[in-house]
Amino acid sequence: MVKEKGRVMVAQNKKARFDYHIGDTYEAGVVLAGTEVKSLRAGRANLGDAFVTIDDGEAWLRNAHVPEYSHGTWTNHTARRTRKLLLHRREIEKIERSLQRSGATVVPLALYFSDGYAKVEIAVATGKKEYDKRQTIAERDSRREAERALASRNKITARSKGVRV
Repeated sequence: MVKEKGRVMVAQNKKARFDYHIGDTYEAGVVLAGTEVKSLRAGRANLGDAFVTIDDGEAWLRNAHVPEYSHGTWTNHTARRTRKLLLHRREIEKIERSLQRSGATVVPLALYFSDGYAKVEIAVATGKKEYDKRQTIAERDSRREAERALASRNKITARSKGVRV
């Protein structure tokens, strides 16, 4: 069997980037059951309600939804089970120190396969206030408007030069 190369995205937590100020990010391996891997390879997962905890020096991914494998039998996994994350001891200690700050939490940002191994990108984050969210929306809208204006300008200049668009 050919080993896959590169990064194959399974799920992203876009809401986390909107709701939190993202600090340090880490890449962690995930301990999975066989049917979980098959379900992830089918591109089915949801990180919307997921979070990470540190218990007894170990990192755990909680509340991540990996649906049961459709062709699984009695050996199928439960959808929202707690999954262990594989991090170096120094990284776990650094995350634990970061959690001592008030308002800090650890959220998963993305779940993907990297060179055939399941990985999750986690980040130490602090919650945004309502005015920060409004500012993020305003920046996003102004960026989209600028891109639209630039695209229409490029279209007009291409037509004036006789290029068919």
